[in-house]
Amino acid sequence: MIGRQAAVHADLVQVSIAKSDAAHSALVASWRRSLQLHHLDPAERKAPRRLTESELREARQRMEQMIRAAESSLNRLYLAVGGIGCCVMLADRDGIPVERRGAVADDETFDEWGLWTGTVWSEDSEGTNGIGTCIADQRALTIHRDQHFFSRNTLLSCTTAPVYDHEGNLAAALDVSSCRSDLTEGFVQLIAVAVGDAARRIEAENFRMVYSNARILLAPVAERSAGALIAVDADDLVVGATRTARLALGITREALAKGLLAADVLGDPAKAEDLDDAERGALQRAMARAGGNVSAAAQNLGISRATLHRKLVRFAIRRPH
Repeated sequence: MIGRQAAVHADLVQVSIAKSDAAHSALVASWRRSLQLHHLDPAERKAPRRLTESELREARQRMEQMIRAAESSLNRLYLAVGGIGCCVMLADRDGIPVERRGAVADDETFDEWGLWTGTVWSEDSEGTNGIGTCIADQRALTIHRDQHFFSRNTLLSCTTAPVYDHEGNLAAALDVSSCRSDLTEGFVQLIAVAVGDAARRIEAENFRMVYSNARILLAPVAERSAGALIAVDADDLVVGATRTARLALGITREALAKGLLAADVLGDPAKAEDLDDAERGALQRAMARAGGNVSAAAQNLGISRATLHRKLVRFAIRRPH
């Protein structure tokens, strides 16, 4: 029976790829890559490839900071979906889960399915699947049951979102997977929203960790603004921006290297005024704590005496006598 089902699914993949309108389907495009580019057989029954312990340890070390940034979001996401038989995984950009959350009672089942750290879920290894195809297409998606390339994976439902680093580069994939047969479309849609929100939180936390010495500001972006963050240094220059902020505000790596004023990037005069008010207050507090000593205040703020002097003149802040 299982062999028959595998053959039927393999035929479906082949027929779908051969159709003239297949180019308009992102799913079929992934099936085509799996078959023609990666030379995979949809009826293949071989278990997924797994890293050795030392290879997994090295992969985790490369992702150490991202794992720390993701910890609270992984826990929160698992609390939301763990009760309906799902596991949560954070995979690196090679499609290898390096961190996982799941119920102990389900461990044996998920391990058997390869929903475990160290399993290789890249598209060139496992064909169309949540993690691998999310990384290949760099978009959030759900690969539900028979949308998988391999027949042996057609009992899985995988919802995945890309995670970008502080420079806007693809760094990881956040995945919620289940092998429950009664997972409804409504649940899958709710899971997709939760995964997307968690991915943006991970990006924001990683961004704050990287720019821990800078001010983190929310850029005025109409849509998905929660992830549009910029980092501003002591001279009011933008030193970093999340991918959402870069795309929305047209911030390029070259522009950051040349120097961008925060007020110019924010655009809205009201936002610039808010920024000025916040900085004026910070300078006044620093000067008060230092008893009017410019050198001491500059040291506490982490800027040069000359920079602080320019700012005091700019904001017309008088030194106490």
